Amino acid sequence: MGHSSRQVPFAVPRLLHTADWQIGKPFRWIDDPERRSRLQRARLEAIERIISLGSSHSVDVVLVAGDLFDSSTVDAALVMETLELIGSSDVPVLVIPGNHDHGGAGGVWRRSDVQQEMAQRAANLQLLHSPTPLSCAGITVLPCPLRRQHESVSPGAWLESLDWDSLDPHQPRVVLAHGSVQGFRGADYEQEQPTTASDRSPRSTEANQLHPSRWDTSAYDYLALGDWHALKPVGEKGWYCGTPEPDRFPTSNDDQRGQVLIVDVERGQQPVVSPAPSASLQWHRHSVTLRSHADLKQLRDAITERTARRVGRDLLRLELDGQLGLDDHRQLNDLLDNLQTRLLHLRVRGQCHRRPQGDELSGLLQRHDAPLISRIAQQLQQAIDQADANDQDQLDLLDASLCELHRLSAALDETHELEAAA
Repeated sequence: MGHSSRQVPFAVPRLLHTADWQIGKPFRWIDDPERRSRLQRARLEAIERIISLGSSHSVDVVLVAGDLFDSSTVDAALVMETLELIGSSDVPVLVIPGNHDHGGAGGVWRRSDVQQEMAQRAANLQLLHSPTPLSCAGITVLPCPLRRQHESVSPGAWLESLDWDSLDPHQPRVVLAHGSVQGFRGADYEQEQPTTASDRSPRSTEANQLHPSRWDTSAYDYLALGDWHALKPVGEKGWYCGTPEPDRFPTSNDDQRGQVLIVDVERGQQPVVSPAPSASLQWHRHSVTLRSHADLKQLRDAITERTARRVGRDLLRLELDGQLGLDDHRQLNDLLDNLQTRLLHLRVRGQCHRRPQGDELSGLLQRHDAPLISRIAQQLQQAIDQADANDQDQLDLLDASLCELHRLSAALDETHELEAAA
C-alpha cells in the first residue's frame, strides 16, 4: 500500500498511534474452536486496516505503544504473518515492548525466530527496547518500554531527569509508553472477561505505573499510551488509543473501542487527535427486564438495530431479568437459539422466569375436553400457591412442570387440528 504525500501549507508530522494488538490472544472462553479462530484472525486482519488507514491519512510514522504480541509463546507462523503485514507498509513502524510482550529474558522479542523474521520481513519495524530518545520522520520519540512483565520502577522514570534542552528544539516530542496512570490501570478491565488459572498472573497495583505529573508537560507535545483497551484522554496531551480490534464487552455507552488515533504534532502546540475506526467485529452489551410481549418485541428490535442482521461478526452480552408467560418465554428461547447460531458469540447473564399468564392458566384449568390435564394443572397451581417463597428450587420445579403441561396441551390441540383437517 503506497504512501501518498500530503498537501499541507507546512510540514507538520503526522503519526498513527495504536497499541494492544495482542496478536495470538487465545480467547479461551470461546468454546467453539472455529469461532475462537475467527476472533484470533480478526486481530491479524486489523493490521491490514491499520496499514490502509496509515496510507489513506498519509501518516509519516506508526507508533505501537506496547503489547503487539499477546505472549512470549505466540505461534511462529503467526509471527511470520504479523511481520510480513507490517513489512508491507512503507512507513516506519516504531514499537515498544509492553507487559504482554516485554523486552526482557523470556519475552517474545528475545526469541531467535522473531528476531530473524523481523530482519527478513519487516525492515521498517524498529523495536525501541531502551529508554533513549530517537529521531524519526521529523519527530523525537521518547520510548518508555517494559523490560519485565511487571516493572516496580516506573517505565517513565528516566524522563524525570532527562535534559530536555539536549533534544532538537524544533522537532515535536512524543512520549511512547505502556502502563498505568493514576485512577485506572490495564488490569482493571481484565476482570471483565472470564479467565483460566493460566491466564491469571499476580500484578501489583504499583507495577508499570506511569507518573506524567512528574514530567515537564511543556517539554513534550504528545503522550502516546498503551495498556488501557478503550479510548481515553489523559491530561491535555495524552491518549490511550484503545485496541484496534475490541476484545471485551463495553462497560458503558462511552466505552469506545476498535480504533486508532491519527495525530498531527507540532513543537509547542496542542496535538490534533482524530480517532479512526479500525474494527471489523462489534461487541455489544444489552440489559433488559422482560414482563410483557411488548418488552420481548422491543428486545428483538434492539438487537436487530445493533447487529443489523449480520452473521458471525457480532458478540453480545445479554443481561436478562423479569418474567414472561409461557408462549412469550418460548419465543424468547427461539430468539436466543437464533442468536446463538447467527452471532459470533452470545453470552447470557441473569434469567427471565416463566409463569403462565391468566389466559394460559385458565386454558389449562378449564380443559373440559382433557380432564386429566385440568386436574394436574389445578394440583400444580395449588402447590405453587402453597410453596415456600424462599424455596426457589421447588418453585422452579413446579413452574417447569406447569410449562411442560402447557406444551403437552398445545401439542394435543395441534393433533386435534390435524385430525379435523384430515
